[in-house]
Amino acid sequence: MEFRQLRTFLAVAAEGTVTDAAIAVDLAPSSVSEQVRALERSLGVALFDRTPEGMRLTAAGRRMTPWARRLLDQAEEARREVTGHPPLVRLGALETLAATLVPGIVGRLAARRPDLGVEVAPLNRREILTGVDAGSLDAGLILDSGPAVGGLGFDAPARLAFLDVEDVPLAFVTAPGAARDRLLVTPPGCSFRMVADQVLGAAGERTELASVTVIHGWARRGLGAALLPEFAVAEDLDSGALVRHPVETPDIALRLVWRADREGSVRELLYAAAGGRM
Repeated sequence: MEFRQLRTFLAVAAEGTVTDAAIAVDLAPSSVSEQVRALERSLGVALFDRTPEGMRLTAAGRRMTPWARRLLDQAEEARREVTGHPPLVRLGALETLAATLVPGIVGRLAARRPDLGVEVAPLNRREILTGVDAGSLDAGLILDSGPAVGGLGFDAPARLAFLDVEDVPLAFVTAPGAARDRLLVTPPGCSFRMVADQVLGAAGERTELASVTVIHGWARRGLGAALLPEFAVAEDLDSGALVRHPVETPDIALRLVWRADREGSVRELLYAAAGGRM
């Protein structure tokens, strides 16, 4: 049993196909298949059922999954301790959050644990959830609502634990005097797009733009109305560059997600994210 085989096994388990796993671990599909077969030979059991729809974990594969994750985590911890490198927390965050809200969390973490390194990767929500589930990320910051991860209306891996760090109020805004009949929206699947569709409906003239930053800029120039997080438009609302229009919005939270079986590796991050409330 080799660490590279364990990493490849987890990639196949997470992605569901050899081809997708090969992309995730940057190997040829033939190498992925051979590593999985070698791991199965060393254990004497089949870890996957090979089906036309893809690779499905057997009962033995499901039992192997948490062991593979623990072994890889312990190997990384040993490597850092032996080489004198500080422990590292790998955090994925939506780009908008990485630029605005994450610095405060990282600052609190640095004050609490100056010996702990933090690596922040700006990613989309699917990449964050997949990374946390596969173990390439220790935790992720997303926008969500409801009693479980994905309550806003997106699919999420089962059994992810979460902490709602803070509320994220939204504001429906335009430039002063601008019409509200053209809505500026992010692409389908984005959290802000999901909320906009729920609150404002899916009908009417819409302009899809790549990011909250771009939408903000267009709204300031009177090119449409937008439903944006208050933290992105607070200064413009104070200065009068943008005006708020009344709409009822759902409760959205900045949500920290992690794998429940790895809570020990993110405990300090949880305290920093909670601002000492835990």
